[in-house]
Amino acid sequence: MKNTAKTVFIALAIAAIGSSVTSSAQIYVNIRPRHEVIVARPAPPSPRHIWVEEEWRPYHGHYEYSGGYWAAPPRPGVVWIPGHWRDTPRGSVWISGHWR
Repeated sequence: MKNTAKTVFIALAIAAIGSSVTSSAQIYVNIRPRHEVIVARPAPPSPRHIWVEEEWRPYHGHYEYSGGYWAAPPRPGVVWIPGHWRDTPRGSVWISGHWR
């Protein structure tokens, strides 16, 4: 893991200690990570594959960084909606990317 990713992971782990988990298993953080990881994309496996950006995934009460990857759309006509942070009164929560 690169130093930047380690720093972000540690910041998230510390923030998660004070965060709360709702019945929908969302994790709220008060310190959002700075996303400064540079990723070299490998060549796509086929012309129909799209790049799924890096994400934060919930894991045991905190977020872990997950690298990007190539994915084939599950059916024609769908697009990938990237994940993003959403601010709430309780803190920030990560909204995962998904096909739409």
